[in-house]
Amino acid sequence: MLLYTLLQVVSSASATVNDSLSKAAAAAPPTLNNLPPAAPKVDTLSLLDMVMKGGYIMIPIGILSLLAFYFIIERTIVISRASRTERNFMNTIRDFMVNGNIEAAKAVCRNSTSPQARVIEKGISKIGQPIKVIRASLEDTGRDEVYKLERNLSILSIIGRIAPMLGFIGTIMGVIRIFYNISLVNNISIGLIAGGLYEKMVTSAGGLVVGIIAFVGYHWLNIIVDKISHRIEHSATQFLDILQEPTK
Repeated sequence: MLLYTLLQVVSSASATVNDSLSKAAAAAPPTLNNLPPAAPKVDTLSLLDMVMKGGYIMIPIGILSLLAFYFIIERTIVISRASRTERNFMNTIRDFMVNGNIEAAKAVCRNSTSPQARVIEKGISKIGQPIKVIRASLEDTGRDEVYKLERNLSILSIIGRIAPMLGFIGTIMGVIRIFYNISLVNNISIGLIAGGLYEKMVTSAGGLVVGIIAFVGYHWLNIIVDKISHRIEHSATQFLDILQEPTK
């Protein structure tokens, strides 16, 4: 009986000690061995690093991008200036011409910077000649004005076609280099293929981005030029109608 009592006392004491140790361990600050495993470090890739990994083929693509931005900005400034015109421009010209004040009509044209004003001024300078001659002069001057607006737009079209091709060439060169490296090590690994391929896909992405920018800029500016061209033709038609009004 006494032995049984001693065993119970020893068991109770052991349980108490173990419980105290567990609480102390839980309350103790974490040590290096108890710390959770650190998350794996992920390498970040900036835009500049990505462009640099594209290789030498990114140099001509970068030059094309600079040219595209330059011509888009330069043509936008020129075409936006040409698109400005007075709402009552042709009504003012008609009033002066009907009243026989030709010099005042010329002065209105000179004070305007729109291409249609220069076309009408050319037509006014031909007054007194046959209608066919005046019409031909208006058409020639209108074509010259439209040509001035369309200048350098063809370069944007060329950039929009060449830039993606350069990007594809860079990717193909990268794939060739990958297979060449595989032939040297005589080993195919995902790291070897993926590491070189993603770098060379940068050239395709860069070429496509530059091509899209040039393509959008080219067609957007052409839409504005078409509107100005239609306005010039409409003004020329109105001018010819004004000349023929006294003969009706």
